[in-house]
Amino acid sequence: MKILIPRLPALLVLTFSLLSFNALAQSSFPEEEQAFQQWLTEFKQQARQAGISEQTINQAFKGVRLRQKVLESDRKQPEFTRTFYQYFNSAVSKNRVEVGKQKYRKHQALLNEVTQKYGVPSHIITSFWGMETNYGRFTGNLPIIASLATLAYDPRRTTFFSKQLMAALTIIDQGHVQIEQMKGSWAGAMGQVQFMPTNYLKYAVDGDGDGKINLWDSLPDAFHSAGSFLQHLGWNSEQTWGEEISLPKGFNYALADNKTKRSIKAWQALGITQTNGQPLSTNPEQSAKLILPSDHRGPAFLIYDNFQVIKRWNNSNNYALAVGHLSNRILGNPPLSKKQPKDDKGMSREQMQQLQSALNQLGYNAGKPDGIAGSKTRKALRAFQVTHNLPADGAPSYRMLQLLNKAVKQRQHTLNEFI
Repeated sequence: MKILIPRLPALLVLTFSLLSFNALAQSSFPEEEQAFQQWLTEFKQQARQAGISEQTINQAFKGVRLRQKVLESDRKQPEFTRTFYQYFNSAVSKNRVEVGKQKYRKHQALLNEVTQKYGVPSHIITSFWGMETNYGRFTGNLPIIASLATLAYDPRRTTFFSKQLMAALTIIDQGHVQIEQMKGSWAGAMGQVQFMPTNYLKYAVDGDGDGKINLWDSLPDAFHSAGSFLQHLGWNSEQTWGEEISLPKGFNYALADNKTKRSIKAWQALGITQTNGQPLSTNPEQSAKLILPSDHRGPAFLIYDNFQVIKRWNNSNNYALAVGHLSNRILGNPPLSKKQPKDDKGMSREQMQQLQSALNQLGYNAGKPDGIAGSKTRKALRAFQVTHNLPADGAPSYRMLQLLNKAVKQRQHTLNEFI
């Protein structure tokens, strides 16, 4: 006897499937979720003691659950390291330059107002805006409270993110933005200039005079806040950030270590010029450091104190160079003088470890192969380059990995012949 089983409507089947999936997703880590909710209860009490209103606490934490994707993003180690050119070509793309010029002209009056008040050039403000959110096009779409609560719960950086979470609650409690609007990056950066909550409270400015600070919708608030932040970080209105320069043949690349500080006059005496071959135009007594973000075939820069100010916003040489160069391009200055080499290729962490191991095998002490190219690795690589009459820039690269592997094989072949 055939038993007839009634067919459920397709929509009903889909609904049951989605409900089952959601239930499974929510119960994937039940013990951790329970521990998170217990931690959240304790944090709410701390928020009450800090003066956060009950209404804000109830609204902010309504439905907040542990976000596993945020934890994954925080713990994720980059498996692949982009080269300077790969990063730079994306950060200072043709589109970003052209849009930057348009935005710069459109908001010139407001930007000049910010410059006059804080001493930070208008093209620098525009460049930060472009780098952080592509001129406000993408400010992040993750709920800030849930993200920060997840990161504050995680013991890895609980102290830092607990402060950020409390600051975010304070921002809501002060009435600056609605909870629904408070969205940003997985790490809690917010608004058109991507402020962390503590910086929001310390440096953000009510630029439009409406009594609130809204870094999402108010450009006066966003621009004034960026100017205020950079001023507090130490921006020197009498200097620029740096400049691309040209190095003479046979230059000692060991001086391009981001540490050696000399006067412009002293650098010029070593044969350094502008990229067009003209003498450096900066004040001869001003001090500067030299950096080489790629290998000897790439661009070289003299950087000034404001370069370090940019790095206090984001501690990365490549980021600071991109901000500086984008600001120059917004003013109509030319692109970099050096083109990306055809063999420019990023390296995985494993490949970087191979490079370090090869140096060690060849007798150049690069330390423990950890996949991180620090000063010891660069020093060992520079010694290898000097020995083999190569430009001693000390820059780890896929090209140098190939040369080192070849040297290891030749050495092994020689030993085998001797044996």
